[in-house]
Amino acid sequence: MRQAGRYLPEYREIRSGHGFWEMMTTPDLAAEVTMQPLRRFGMDAAILFSDILTVVAAMGLEVRYETGGPVLGPLVRDAAGLERLKAPGRAAFGFVAEAVRLLRAELRDAHALIGFAGAPFTLAAYMACGGPSKSTFALKAMAHREPALYDALLTRVADAVAELLAAQIEAGADAVQIFDTWSGQLGPDDFAALALPYTRRVVERLGAPGVPILLYVRNAAGNLEQAAASGATVVAVDGSLRLAEARARLPKGTGLQGNFDPALMTAPPERIRRDVVAAVDALRGTPYVVNVGEGLTPDTPPEGVAAFVEAVKETAR
Repeated sequence: MRQAGRYLPEYREIRSGHGFWEMMTTPDLAAEVTMQPLRRFGMDAAILFSDILTVVAAMGLEVRYETGGPVLGPLVRDAAGLERLKAPGRAAFGFVAEAVRLLRAELRDAHALIGFAGAPFTLAAYMACGGPSKSTFALKAMAHREPALYDALLTRVADAVAELLAAQIEAGADAVQIFDTWSGQLGPDDFAALALPYTRRVVERLGAPGVPILLYVRNAAGNLEQAAASGATVVAVDGSLRLAEARARLPKGTGLQGNFDPALMTAPPERIRRDVVAAVDALRGTPYVVNVGEGLTPDTPPEGVAAFVEAVKETAR
C-alpha cells in the first residue's frame, strides 16, 4: 500500500521541514521518501511516494491540504465545471516521471518499483464532493440525473489517469496500482455501471503488456469478480473477505494482494508470523503479494512492520 513511510521517524524528520505537496512534487524528496521503508526493512519493492490527487490538480482543480485532509475546488457538478477541466498529457506529470527515473537509477534491478494512481470513480468523487467524504452522493446523483455529463467526466478522468500511469511506466515503473477507495460505497449494480467501465478504459488505454496492473477496491467482497473483469493482473483486497474465499471466486491465474489488518503490526512477533504463514500456505499456487489490506497509519510501530517483513521472508525461503 502507498506511503508506508508515514510511520517512520526518518519520514517525519523530512516532513517537519516540507509541506506534503512540496514533497510529492519535488522529485528528489519524493524519491528519498520512497526509499526509506526499503532501506529500513528490505522489502521486495519500493512504492512511489505520490498522491492520487495528482491527476485532479493536473486537470485544473485547486488542491489544498488542511488538517482534516485535502480540500478541492471549484467542484465539478455541471457542464460548466466539466468544460473548465484540462486534458493533461504526459508532460503534465513530468515531476512524477522524474522521481521514477531517480528511483530506477538507485534501485537498478535489485528491487521492483511500483507506481500508482487513483481510479476514475474515486477521483471523480473528490472532484464532485470536494474532499474526504463519507458519502459520494453528489457524484451518484450526477450519474442518475445527467448520465451524459457523468460519462463525459469519468471518461476524461480515465484518460488522464492512463496518461499518468503511462508516464510512470515509460520512466521505469515495473508495475502500477490503481486505487479505487470510494467505489467501496457502490453496490454490485452501481459498481458495474459507474466504476468498472472507466477503470477498464484505463487498463485498455495503457496497453502495456508485461507490466502488471494491480487494482485495489475497498470493501472488495461485494465487487470482487467485477474488479477482476477490469483486466487488472492482480486484485488487492481488504479485510472484507478471507483470502481463501477471494481465490475461490477469482478466475484462475488472477493474482491477489492483501489483506492483513494494519493493526496486526502491533501484535507480538510470533502472532504476526503465525498469520503470515497461514495466509501464504492458503494461497500456494496463486500469485500472491503479501501486503496489508489498508494503508499503514502514522502510529504503526516500525518494529511490527519489521517482524511482518521478516515473517514473509522466512515463509518464502
